[in-house]
Amino acid sequence: MSFSIREVVENTGGTLLKGSLDDDFVFDISTDTRKIKKDDCYLPLRGENYDGHSFIDNALKQGAIGYFTQDKTKINTGAKFIIYVENTLVAYLKLARYLRYKINPKVAAITGSSGKTTVKEMLFSVMSTTYKTHKTVLNHNNEIGLCETLFQTPYDTEFLILEMGMRNLGEIELLSSYAKPDIAIVTNVGTAHVELLGTVENIALAKCEIAHHLNKEGIFIAPDCPRIKNTVQFEGKKLFVSKGENIKIEKGKTTFEYKGETFELSVEGEHNVQNAVLVIEAAEFAGVALENIKKGLKDFRPIEKRWEISTIKGLNFINDSYNANPESMKAAIKTFLSVNKPPVTLVLGDMGELGKDSIKYHKEIGEFLSSYYKEGVEVLTVGELAKFILKASSFEGKSFETSEECARYISNNIKKGSTILLKASRFMKFEKIMEMVDKL
Repeated sequence: MSFSIREVVENTGGTLLKGSLDDDFVFDISTDTRKIKKDDCYLPLRGENYDGHSFIDNALKQGAIGYFTQDKTKINTGAKFIIYVENTLVAYLKLARYLRYKINPKVAAITGSSGKTTVKEMLFSVMSTTYKTHKTVLNHNNEIGLCETLFQTPYDTEFLILEMGMRNLGEIELLSSYAKPDIAIVTNVGTAHVELLGTVENIALAKCEIAHHLNKEGIFIAPDCPRIKNTVQFEGKKLFVSKGENIKIEKGKTTFEYKGETFELSVEGEHNVQNAVLVIEAAEFAGVALENIKKGLKDFRPIEKRWEISTIKGLNFINDSYNANPESMKAAIKTFLSVNKPPVTLVLGDMGELGKDSIKYHKEIGEFLSSYYKEGVEVLTVGELAKFILKASSFEGKSFETSEECARYISNNIKKGSTILLKASRFMKFEKIMEMVDKL
């Protein structure tokens, strides 16, 4: 997106330290000197461990013609213009909001303890059948990710889908205040981030902040969950949905009924039915025809590391290690064991950000796992916390400290033709297990 100096100053409240509002420069804005192009304007961001102001001189050497600064001592006379703002991140957000209204698409915002990336991708598949649609890339769901998404939104976009993540109270409120959504979706409220927020009730408060700046003519959509229903504050239309009926999970697909209609997903899992129902309601509100909703759901494919199926040296891997919390771990186990016939192996790793009750939550997974006990199922765990899953279960298995140890065991002991589920929080980097098996 290109800007003029006047546009930038008027929409950020900035002050020109050099240059004129009437200068006819038109430029793109870049926050990364590694990607900066000739005639860009550099916007340096500050974080806990970095300060982009240190790279202003480098940005100009790379071809930038001007820059922002929140430090009036950071003056490089080689720049054609310099814009002072009190906070460069706030300036970035203000320009993103300016673009949100300049392009003026309908905006759907999505948050939740789990499933938000899946719902975003599923909604994108459906909305793209009818509208020129843009979405948050991967899981870039914080303030900077919001800005990146809006700066990359094409001018002809009709529908914009924004994923919103958080680590503390107030963060979803901030994102919503700049995005001004027309549709707000909360996928669920679970234990993810309980380490940071203390209680599930605080997590519900944080997630429901998404409705604080929701268009009053818009809609709030969430599962029929008492915790959400009792927390959300929105005067407009609220819809709390059921899961769907007559759910049938088969190899490679899931069918279900909702409002008297049959829908098909090309992915496995009862939890994906709940995700699909949220998408159906959002799409109906946005005016998408039923046949297009059905097509979009059937065409949906998970992103990398979400139920990603591959075969390595005769072993069938299902990599669902994009992230994990107790709710998503249970859903993955249930789906995997209900669809795949023994011999099968579950490789389960640590779940992060569960706070002082981390061991308890891992033990709960083991107890849940025991309810699906059957012959021909082997359980392997990796990590200091995951070993409590196996200890609390009725399964025989082995616990490993590292992914390398686990990969070596798989390579030497798991029979060809077996199916293996990989499930853990992202920091465990379980994709390395497949990489190691391939090399052994």
